[in-house]
Parts: sequence; structure tokens; C-alpha cells
Amino acid sequence: MIHVENLCKSFRDLRRGQVMAVDHVSFEAKAGEVFGLLGPNGAGKTTTMRILCTVLTPTGGQALIAGHDVVDAPAQVRQNIGFLSANTAIYDRMSAWEMVDYFGRLYGMQGASLRRRMEVVFTSLQMNEFRDVLGAKLSTGMRQKVSIARAIVHDPPVLIFDEPTAGLDVLVARSVMDNIKRLRDQGKCIIFSTHIMREVEKLCDRVAIIGKGQVRACGRLDDLREEHGEEDVEELFFRLVS
Repeated sequence: MIHVENLCKSFRDLRRGQVMAVDHVSFEAKAGEVFGLLGPNGAGKTTTMRILCTVLTPTGGQALIAGHDVVDAPAQVRQNIGFLSANTAIYDRMSAWEMVDYFGRLYGMQGASLRRRMEVVFTSLQMNEFRDVLGAKLSTGMRQKVSIARAIVHDPPVLIFDEPTAGLDVLVARSVMDNIKRLRDQGKCIIFSTHIMREVEKLCDRVAIIGKGQVRACGRLDDLREEHGEEDVEELFFRLVS
């Protein structure tokens, strides 16, 4: 579903000159798995995800989403992905239903097929009780469910979640995690970024740990623990990125 090979992204900095934010990053993520993209702030993981979402253009290398190149076929890539972050905005003057409907139409859906899909999404995410509530009056948990709904309304095969539980309380965070598991079980390919190692242990099938723009390790957590002789995931993470 996702194939990334020698992906690079450089920026021009007035003080430091040319800076490599992403430095020859390579990994693959498959259908039906949650692939963790882990790293400290400034490691390059968010830049990598923005390239996968076609928000940024890579300096070098290649990234394919469901067989489509992020540079050569950005429109097709966007049709095959859903994106969610902790900073996804909600429109205060639109209801939950109106927001998801709006994004469905942006993806080219319309009429009865869009309504049927929305009914499925709102039922599966338990959103019917607040479907007509304006964004300004939604709780944090409701807002995050709306964000998930509009990311999956077009039923994309690939989902990219950039710290989706940041700033959420325990109950809301658990609900988000449960929904991600449900999407994985439906066969979705999910890229998942977080700073919370407990979430990594519970959710991720495989991980790539990034430090200073480079992949320091990639694989199943059990294999990485054995390879580096470190049982604690947090200590393993610190060892690899320090």
C-alpha cells in the first residue's frame, strides 16, 4: 500500500544553509497493519507524512501510495488517503453531519451513495446523537470523531494519523485507539505517529524509528527489542534517537 524509497526533503535555512529534514528514508507499510512512524520533535516524521499526503514535494527519492506516485499523480494519491492530526480544525458554524458531507463532496461523492456511506460512518463511530450539533458546541471527543469521519468518508485504503491522541483525555484517547484498531481490522493500511510508547506497544504491528531525518531502526517491536537487547520500548527509543 505504501512504498517509500530513499525519500529526501531539504530546506534552505538562513543560518544553517541547506538542511536535510528527511534523509534517504525507506520503508513499506501493508494493508491490514498499523505502521508506527516514531521520532522526537524535529526528527522528520511529520515532514515525511506531509510528503505522503502531497502537501510537500520531496527533494529526492520516491513515495508510492496504493501504486500512485506522490509527485506524478498527486490527485490519485489524495483519493486514496485519509489524514488526521491533533491540529485538524473543525468549522464552528457547520454541524457534524454538514462537515462530513462537505468533505465527502470534496472527494467527488454525491447523492444517495454519499448519504449511505455517511450513515455507515456515523453509526460505526457512534456519532448519531450529535450529528446536528454545530462544531462550536462539540466536545473534544466529538470533534475528534468528526475528524476521523471526514478522513474515512470516502473509504480510502490508506490512513495517515499524525499524533491523533495528543491533548486528549484518557477516555477519548482510548476511543480513538479503538477506532484505529477497527479500521486496521477492515484491511486499511495505517501510518500512525505518536510520542506515547504505550500506544505504540498496544497498536503498532511494525515501526520505523526516525532520528535527525534518518531511519535508525525498522521492524516488529519484539524483533527490535531482541536485536538491541532492550525490553523497555521507551529505553529502546531513547537509545536509537540519542
